[in-house]
Amino acid sequence: MATTGKQLFTTLTPDGNLTLEVVESEFREPTGNQVLVKMEAAPINPSDLAILTSAADFENAEYSAGKVVAKMPDPFLSGQRARHGQRLPAGNEGAGTVVATGDSDMAKALMGQRVACVPGTAFSQYAIADAAMCLPLGDHSSEAGASSFVNPMTALGFVENAKIDGQNAILHTVGASNLGLMLDRICREDGMALVNIVRKQEQVDQLKAQGAEHVVNSSDGDFMANLRAAIDATDAFYGFDPIGGGSMVDSCFKAMEQVAVSKMKEYSRYGSTQAKRMFIYGRLDFGPTILAPAYGFGWTLSGWLLTPFLQMAGMETTMRMRKRVLDNLTTTFASHYKSKVDLEGMLTKDAILDYRQMKTGEKYLVTPWG
Repeated sequence: MATTGKQLFTTLTPDGNLTLEVVESEFREPTGNQVLVKMEAAPINPSDLAILTSAADFENAEYSAGKVVAKMPDPFLSGQRARHGQRLPAGNEGAGTVVATGDSDMAKALMGQRVACVPGTAFSQYAIADAAMCLPLGDHSSEAGASSFVNPMTALGFVENAKIDGQNAILHTVGASNLGLMLDRICREDGMALVNIVRKQEQVDQLKAQGAEHVVNSSDGDFMANLRAAIDATDAFYGFDPIGGGSMVDSCFKAMEQVAVSKMKEYSRYGSTQAKRMFIYGRLDFGPTILAPAYGFGWTLSGWLLTPFLQMAGMETTMRMRKRVLDNLTTTFASHYKSKVDLEGMLTKDAILDYRQMKTGEKYLVTPWG
C-alpha cells in the first residue's frame, strides 16, 4: 500500500519557465535494500540550487501558495537542455525516521530508526533511500543529523584526498562557511595545515576564535601579501574552491607561484617546478573562471565531486569517514542554520531571494512537516 505526502518538484520547460511546486505525491513500498524515510529535516545546500533555482529571475517571478514560476535566461536555459520538460524532485540529503523497509537484512535492521540519508528527494515528507547510504543517528535529532553527509564527508574528503596525494597543507577559499568551519576543525585534529580565505573581518574573528591559525581576508588591501605569507608558512600548494567563477582561483595560483619562485636558487623562464593544484567543487559564482596564467607550467585545475572521490577511496575509507562523522556529529561536524522553513515556506519570495544568495554561514533548514 502506497504512502501519500507532500513533495517539492522543479520543472524547466523549453520556453524558459522554471516551475517549483509542492504537490501531493504517492510513495511506493520500498523493496530489496530500500527504506522509506519519514523526512523530518533537510538542508538547502548550494548543490541543491543547481536544479532548484539556478539563474532564474525570482525577483519578477509569479508567486502563489506552494508554487512559483520564474523565467530562466540564456545561456542557462540552453545549457540545461537535457532537463527540459522533466519533473524533477530535489533535496540531496536529510534525516528522518524509517517507517517501512524492503526485505534485505540491512534494510530491516533500520526499521524504526532515525537515520541520515542521501535520497536526492529530501524536500518531501517521505523519501525512498538506499539502506547502504543511511547513517543511523542513535540519540541524535534529525536536525543534528540533517547535514551529516554532504558537508562533513566533503570536508573529510578534502583532507583524505590531500593525504593520498602526499600533501601536508590545504588552502580553502571559503573558510567561514559551514563546510569551511568543519574543515578547519578536521585539519587541526589531523595536524594538516590550513590556509583559510574569508571576505569579512568578522569571519576572521570567527575562525580565530575556534583556533584557526592562518586566516586571510580577501577584502584587505594587502590580501595578496598576506596570502603569500600564509602559503609560505604552510606550503599550501593544494586548494579547494567552491566559487568557480571570477578570479579567486587565479589569485591562489599567482600567490602559490610567487612563493615558489621566491625559494628558487636560479631563474627559469618557465617559472617554478612547484606543483600547484586547485580543485573547483561548486559554482557559487555562475560566471566564467578567469585564469591569466602567470604561474609557470606546473599547475593543475580540476573539478572535485564527493561521490567519485568515495568510489576511488573505497569502502573501507568511506566507512571510516562515516563513523568519524557520527562520533563527532555535534562537535567537529556540527551545522548551524539561519532559518527553518516548511515546504511551502521554501517557495516564498523572501525565502528564495535569501537562500539562493548562498551567503556564508546562512544556511536554511527545511522541516517538511512544519
